[in-house]
Amino acid sequence: MDLSGKTAVVTGSGRGLGLAYAKALAAAGAAVVVNDVDAEAAKSAAKSIADAGGRAVAVAAPVGGSETADALVAAAVEGFGGLDIMLTNAGVLRDKVLWKMTDEDFDTVINVHLRGTFTCVRAAAVRMREQGGGGRIIVAGSPTGQRGTFGQTNYAAAKAGIVGMMRTWAMELARDEITVNALIPAAATAMTRTIPFFAPHVEALEKDGVPLPDALRKGEGFGTVEDVAGLVVFLASDAAAQVNGQAIGIGGDRLALWSHPQERLVSFADGGWSAEEIAAAWPSTLGRSPETVGVPAPRQ
Repeated sequence: MDLSGKTAVVTGSGRGLGLAYAKALAAAGAAVVVNDVDAEAAKSAAKSIADAGGRAVAVAAPVGGSETADALVAAAVEGFGGLDIMLTNAGVLRDKVLWKMTDEDFDTVINVHLRGTFTCVRAAAVRMREQGGGGRIIVAGSPTGQRGTFGQTNYAAAKAGIVGMMRTWAMELARDEITVNALIPAAATAMTRTIPFFAPHVEALEKDGVPLPDALRKGEGFGTVEDVAGLVVFLASDAAAQVNGQAIGIGGDRLALWSHPQERLVSFADGGWSAEEIAAAWPSTLGRSPETVGVPAPRQ
């Protein structure tokens, strides 16, 4: 897992999961461009990496537009000579049920998560293809994007879109030996603190250092931000050269491979299906085992 001589950009790495990713990549030997919309958080994160013996520079800017994406790639090239790893982690929440969600709520989340991932990965792909030698692109998905969560129309759309883009990019960049994979993390963060079931556990962990119970670590695959970082280092390393186009979940003690959408039940009718024929056949064919929606509720 030696990343010496590699350079990584990690968006949204001033705190939380992003900071854990940046620290883990630096500890493995990579130079890191730390990015955050909060300038002080970005500077503090870069300093913490330097204080631990690593190399890092901070770029304070909001992801979404091409200007930030280009600036992050430029910081990697100018500061460390190139770009080998792009990890798009930056994100925000604007949770509301559908009928209360405003255009601004929707657009803000889509801009940061979906457009920010697109612009940063595009800028990284251009640079990696120009310099040759392959590369690693890791994008952040979410269980919400895989299954949906009440009150998160914008976030679910963005995260599902990110994984969809990942599959396309994995095909488009394969000839350049650039792998593209999605990380599906579940960890104690400011975002998951908003979930009532997890809130007291996250608070106890942050305030008093109380370890998360096995019911969460194993049963729910929910752990600390540091639990997720090992997958990032693996995907960034030479050991993952053949891992491409995958959505990989990690949290607590659980590591999982998410399936891609595919046809699960199929029925045929000679000459095609009328509405009446679908209604008559539905209960005994596709309706026998409908798909569930939503992230399963934690076991009490």
